[in-house]
Amino acid sequence: METKSANIGARLDRLPNSGWHVKMWLVSAFALLVCWSNGIGGAVQNILLNEIHWLEPGTTLLAMWGTTYTAGQLFGALVGGPIGDKIGRKKSILLYEIIHIIAMIGGALSPNVYVLYVFRLVQGFGLGALLVVLFAGFTEYVPGRNRGVWSSRNSFIGNWAHPICNGIAFVIGLTAISYNMNWRVQYMIPSILSIIASILIAKKYPESPRWLEAQGRVEEADAIMTKIEQEIEASTGKKLPPVTEAPKAVKPLPYSALFKGKLLKRTIVGSLVLIGMNTIQYTLMTWMPSLLKSMGYDTSQSQFMTMFGLFGAPFGIFIASLIMDKVPRKVMGVVLLIGMAVMGIITGQQTTMTALIATTFLLNTIIYMYVCYASAVYVPEMWPTSAKLSGSGFCNAMGRVSNIFFPFLVTYVASSIGSSAVFVLISIVAVIIAVCVFIFGVETRGESVEDIGNVE
Repeated sequence: METKSANIGARLDRLPNSGWHVKMWLVSAFALLVCWSNGIGGAVQNILLNEIHWLEPGTTLLAMWGTTYTAGQLFGALVGGPIGDKIGRKKSILLYEIIHIIAMIGGALSPNVYVLYVFRLVQGFGLGALLVVLFAGFTEYVPGRNRGVWSSRNSFIGNWAHPICNGIAFVIGLTAISYNMNWRVQYMIPSILSIIASILIAKKYPESPRWLEAQGRVEEADAIMTKIEQEIEASTGKKLPPVTEAPKAVKPLPYSALFKGKLLKRTIVGSLVLIGMNTIQYTLMTWMPSLLKSMGYDTSQSQFMTMFGLFGAPFGIFIASLIMDKVPRKVMGVVLLIGMAVMGIITGQQTTMTALIATTFLLNTIIYMYVCYASAVYVPEMWPTSAKLSGSGFCNAMGRVSNIFFPFLVTYVASSIGSSAVFVLISIVAVIIAVCVFIFGVETRGESVEDIGNVE
């Protein structure tokens, strides 16, 4: 049954870029930047393994370090989305922030590795759910004409988390703090910053009027929308342009709608897009140092080459933010996937350090353009409002599932065929997904959330 309408979509889409949009972006981006329980995983593991020996080489417990966190993220994305569609964007952000903060503080206070692993599982859950709502929910607040640019800016800020938190870990290591305290401090810093982010969300972030309208809470949606309009008029000193578009049908959808009709196709495409992102990004981030070492480079050389190549990450996301709304979504996805396939083959064929650094940099640039495109823009925006977090969450969960199984395939290929064959594997995955996006993908660039959500 269709609900009444306050014409929220048309009112939001006709808004000019303003300080209100900048405020919404900065609050969202800051929350993404500081929720880095995943970013410090490698630095904390290094201390637990090599300094205080809570973990031992070759043990199942060590192998479970990454798997435990990934399992938590998978479950968080899977159940966090439907909960967010039920209780709203603002409440779900605050709920998942609180869960994540408690889990990080609990981790910092853990008396032994077993308690830490419990909190690590909950950290993964909290972050998996939080990332879904921060990325997907944000698409409801910005106009369709430049939604890709705003979402890309979110991704650009958020992806500085890894270098920043690893830089902080390096600085902590230079102090006189004992190793037993070092890793605990690494958990406490993002806990405090995330508390600040939660306060900003509570004070500055309105509930999504699009979501309220989809729930039939039209009066609440209209009140929030009117307040936003008044704030923008006050800041710009100009009257807003009149609403010229007629109201569009907005209706609630059950979770089962993701697996029927037009939405089923989007569920499949969105899952494949994020499976591609997770497997390709994982392979390069995790395996590049050992792949380079197997090619004959020592540890320091491989670390240097990997670090230099990773400068392509922020560069790639910055480039994506400039062109995201200038290229059709399907075209951009296919071009980036084919680009990864070609650069994967080329990178695997290089034998000199200079050539490997250059090709790895270019490969990282394309991969992170795709990361921005997939996780921050395309998958979050392809859903109707009432199923946005559920759809995005399910696809994110499928991407996490691939991260559990793909490493076994990579290990087999590397050991039985050779390191360069791993790059061929990346290329094959990219080509398969490019074909699926080309054939089955939905075009969303410049479209209103309501038009994208019309699945009749």
